[in-house]
Amino acid sequence: MRELFQEAAGQPPPDPRESARASARTALRKRFYKEVGVADVEGGFGITLDGKPIRAPSGRQVVIPARALADAVAAEWDAQGEAIDPVTMPLTRIANSVVEGVVDRVALVSDDLAKYFETDLLFYRAGHPKGLVAREAAHWDPVLFWAAEALGAHFILSEGIMHVKQPDEALRAARAALPGDPWSVAALHVVTTLTGSALLALALAHGVRDAIQVWAAAHVDEDWNTDQWGVDEEAAARRATRLRDFDAAVAVLTAVNAPAAKGP
Repeated sequence: MRELFQEAAGQPPPDPRESARASARTALRKRFYKEVGVADVEGGFGITLDGKPIRAPSGRQVVIPARALADAVAAEWDAQGEAIDPVTMPLTRIANSVVEGVVDRVALVSDDLAKYFETDLLFYRAGHPKGLVAREAAHWDPVLFWAAEALGAHFILSEGIMHVKQPDEALRAARAALPGDPWSVAALHVVTTLTGSALLALALAHGVRDAIQVWAAAHVDEDWNTDQWGVDEEAAARRATRLRDFDAAVAVLTAVNAPAAKGP
């Protein structure tokens, strides 16, 4: 495990894009196991390879709180061919990040996530053309209205990229709405880094926007440019990689917050 997933212990969950790039720079390890299983362990479920539990680089066993999520992580290991490619294992990477960098530091990681509220994507609007202005408003305004009405977080918008300082009251209100469990925090951290918006991540966590709406809202400007100039194949490939990591984070958030995962 140490050779496969080298996220630094004690750090916030890494940007999946950088994890993928780092993995691509190292030689892939050959598959060393035949059977993958899921076992009941204290606090949840563990993944076993030929009967032995998988562990994070620190030596901690990876314990997953929801059976559906554990099955999905096990499926990633089972799907590996002759070599193990961490790029194709986004759920495993998130699980490893939780065990190594979030479980003991939930508040610190939440604070790191909350910093995105200061410069959120949704605050900085195009001044023209009218079509793009309208499209940004359609995707972004409902989230801002929800934050103001439901959370009491009233943010200031800006045209262009000039930085605008957000009210401390709004930042505190948004921070207070973040979940408190390590798995949800880790998943939202991934969503935030991929979308550039902690507000979109927060709206996803609270069920105000679904995954499709959040992904579309995060790419309003990019999709506008594609409509005008056509598809950039390299950009499309990068986006597909990011979408895989985004979908994994959404799967984590969904699984750990499902009624069955919360227990009686």
